[in-house]
Amino acid sequence: LFLRREMLLQLGAYHTLNLQLKRKFTVYKCKWDVVHMERINEACNSSSEADLAAVVMQDGLAHICLITNTMTISRAKITKSIPQKSRYNASQRQMAFKKFFEAVKAALLLNVNFDVVKCVLIASPGFLRDQFFAYLYSEDSSKNEVLLNNKSKFILVQSTTGHKHALKEILNNPAISAKLKDTKAAGETKALEAFHEMLLQDANRAFYGIKHVEHANELLSIKTLLISDALFRSMDFVKRSRYVSLVESVKKQGGEVKIFSSLHLSGEQLAYMGGVAAILRYPIEDLENDDEYIDDSVVEELTKKHDNKNNHS
Repeated sequence: LFLRREMLLQLGAYHTLNLQLKRKFTVYKCKWDVVHMERINEACNSSSEADLAAVVMQDGLAHICLITNTMTISRAKITKSIPQKSRYNASQRQMAFKKFFEAVKAALLLNVNFDVVKCVLIASPGFLRDQFFAYLYSEDSSKNEVLLNNKSKFILVQSTTGHKHALKEILNNPAISAKLKDTKAAGETKALEAFHEMLLQDANRAFYGIKHVEHANELLSIKTLLISDALFRSMDFVKRSRYVSLVESVKKQGGEVKIFSSLHLSGEQLAYMGGVAAILRYPIEDLENDDEYIDDSVVEELTKKHDNKNNHS
């Protein structure tokens, strides 16, 4: 949208620019806040920030992929010759599969950072995914601490093929999408459970609503900040800056920040508390009750969303 008159373009007119791969461009913005900068850095360093990995395989073929919100990155392709099934070469076929599984396992450990990845999909036709998963945790592989410590991150799913394009059908499956949301948001869900538990045990160490949380931040007492990503999409610049400043301040004080997706159930629950809450390092005497402590716009937005779902259903 043009806010001033340019040559050959009318004031208030829209113009579309096509951005191509490896074509440089510059984006000007009055103020770049820490939340937006982190998201840009994540997009630019996708291989180190990808929190979803996938192994798509069939007999003798496997692809190791990293998946972000913006792209799918192919990290490795493994191919091995597998003899056709017959009663005369059962041992040879079994040995070929063992070598194939070992190569896939090595590529998985080499290309997937389990400190970052929250979920690993293993997809295949038939029962190959079950055989590979069993191999990962067989006696030969059971000594690997990385695999042992991350067993809960694996999800086994059905696919029609072992080629990369099978990822599209897998990720479009509603049942798989729900599982992924729950797995990837496990850290946020655990933080929300810790908040509710603290609220029951010691209410003076669990604050929610913007004014309560800002008051706790002024006293340098926030241990964990829980905040909805919906607040960073507000069209009100002043309101958006207020929440960004809160995030920056908590991080500077050494606090942990958990950003909740408004699309996940845990994010919806947080939105009903105003979209922001905090677990404190030490008790603080509670403030007087006031409706202004909760940002009603976040609650109202979520309520409308649920009303629309119910109307469609």
